Amino acid sequence: MSKKIAVLGAGAWGTALAIHLSRVGHEVVLWTHNAKAAKEMRTERQNRRYLKDNRFPDSLMVSDDLKASVSAVDGVLVVVPSHVFRDVLQQLAGILDGAKPHIAWATKGFEPDSLLLLHKVAQQVLGAELDMTVLSGPTFAAEVAKGLPTAMVSASQNPDEADFWAQAFHYANFRIYTQSDIVGVEVGGAYKNIMAIATGVSDGLGLGANARAALISRGMAEMMRLSLALGGNGETMMGLAGLGDLVLTCTDDLSRNRRFGFQLAKPGAKVDEVIERIGQVVEGVKAVRAVHQLAGKLDLDLPIMQEVYALVEGQETPEQAAKALLARDGKAEIE
Repeated sequence: MSKKIAVLGAGAWGTALAIHLSRVGHEVVLWTHNAKAAKEMRTERQNRRYLKDNRFPDSLMVSDDLKASVSAVDGVLVVVPSHVFRDVLQQLAGILDGAKPHIAWATKGFEPDSLLLLHKVAQQVLGAELDMTVLSGPTFAAEVAKGLPTAMVSASQNPDEADFWAQAFHYANFRIYTQSDIVGVEVGGAYKNIMAIATGVSDGLGLGANARAALISRGMAEMMRLSLALGGNGETMMGLAGLGDLVLTCTDDLSRNRRFGFQLAKPGAKVDEVIERIGQVVEGVKAVRAVHQLAGKLDLDLPIMQEVYALVEGQETPEQAAKALLARDGKAEIE
């Protein structure tokens, strides 16, 4: 059945999801805080900056008025960068005024200052009793916008909430699986960006396919270690939000985190300059800084993450980071 859904955040990912939901047949409002960008998208019927040449369906509306965007909606999907996630939820909380739409987010990462996973932020802002859902999985915005085959995960501790979003997105070759491990899904969505930087650096140094495969598999072990420490289910890492997203992000140049790592491996490259060239938020940089602090607090051994952190902080060169990983003592693979 057709629903009215507000998508908050008009970057590439938010725009792609809004296009898909409109294609399904829902009445969709895509919200951006930028009035100029909203006007351009309404006029041109595309998001020229982030998702050029993907025309908006007729049922997709664009607004810079948050209150109007979420008025009388069935669902609110938050797709803003992790560092502004709390601010947008606070604005939303002040507007809903007792209304209780289905709330989900497709944002990946940790809150930079608090180091919290985003469901913890949502609980603080919207209340611990909130039935919340996180959407994640191996997805590139450009492919979703084009209608290419896609699979995702809808994770909520309330099966009805997970199913609401699964049904909202289900269409032709777009499939969503439901589950209840919010922690595992969020860890997978954040950590894979760190690993994409690592594999990008490896490929930028010309270390070969063997090295890339080793990084992906050992990165999976690190993801699982962190997920378990935070209360997640290890099996989630073998699914779409873990292995699926990890492989996708580490092996294709549509990943801006992978592109960031690849460019950072070039002689004289600087973090800020590479980010500026990419022109979008590189979530892996924010994620590695958060996970580095978490690993210290939780006493976790996450060696690939540690080398990516040293690299983005300018403490090591790409060659030194690679050498440090290769110089580690051998150990049992299964701990």
